[in-house]
Amino acid sequence: MKPRIIAVTGATASGKSSLAMQLAAKLNTEIVCMDSMQIYQGMDIGTAKPTLQDRQQIPHHMLDVVSPSEPYTVADYAEHATLVIREILSRGKLPMLVGGTGLYLKALMHGLSLGVSRSDPAVRERLERIADQPDGRQKLHDMLAEVDEASAAKLHPNDIRRVIRALEVFELTGTPLSRTRQEENGEFTVLPLAIRMERERLFERIEKRVDIMLEQGLLAEVSHLLDAGIPADAQAMQGIGYKEMIPAVSGLVSLETARGQIILNTRHYAKRQETWFRGEPATLWLEGNDIVRQAEEAIVRFLAQ
Repeated sequence: MKPRIIAVTGATASGKSSLAMQLAAKLNTEIVCMDSMQIYQGMDIGTAKPTLQDRQQIPHHMLDVVSPSEPYTVADYAEHATLVIREILSRGKLPMLVGGTGLYLKALMHGLSLGVSRSDPAVRERLERIADQPDGRQKLHDMLAEVDEASAAKLHPNDIRRVIRALEVFELTGTPLSRTRQEENGEFTVLPLAIRMERERLFERIEKRVDIMLEQGLLAEVSHLLDAGIPADAQAMQGIGYKEMIPAVSGLVSLETARGQIILNTRHYAKRQETWFRGEPATLWLEGNDIVRQAEEAIVRFLAQ
């Protein structure tokens, strides 16, 4: 039976962190942040990271994982978060994912088919040249057996197309093809609790959040990151709240213009998040004034199954 974990999710600014803290106060839980921007060090204001007080009250994980200068993939998150979740479970506690990055949730719910769709013509051409050599097919099969014994055991050396594909996947991802297929099922059973509120109210909360970020010093935070040598085109700097502020730091646009663009882009992002979570059949929607009670009852039912 797969371990059961909870996810508190939904659109940005919908109140996920507040709900999670209320639930965590009543459950023996630790929080695993599920936000593709909060993993970056030094990016605190624009990502609305949990407060120091919240972190002292309830253990938080998957915050400040990498430098903003480094790329970070869904596969990286799945690998790191899975290790953290296992550790929390080993302590007899309930892991609670908190955040709105749908791809992160998908990776933990359904697993991640690492690199199965990826292809590199250069790699494939090189392997095909080996296959054309005398005893080349057996050589390729032997190469596969060294890195992916399970796949090699299932494939005949003459099944050259599949042998080459398995070798290609390993070269591109560092993960055996046999393992990626196992990972498609997912290691955990997850209950996604998603907050849903009226669009107008959500947009008001987004605007208020942006103004709070500006008051807290978002402009100075972006300026500091750039001064520290973080490239303006780094993956981290393409996040909403950062990419819009870069022209303001440079004096190319006014702060008010940047503010308006952040609000607009955040609204669009919130719509995309809601669409994504509507497409996940397991999502349990929470709405109204008693979402804490709704969540508690759903968690009790889920854990009792």
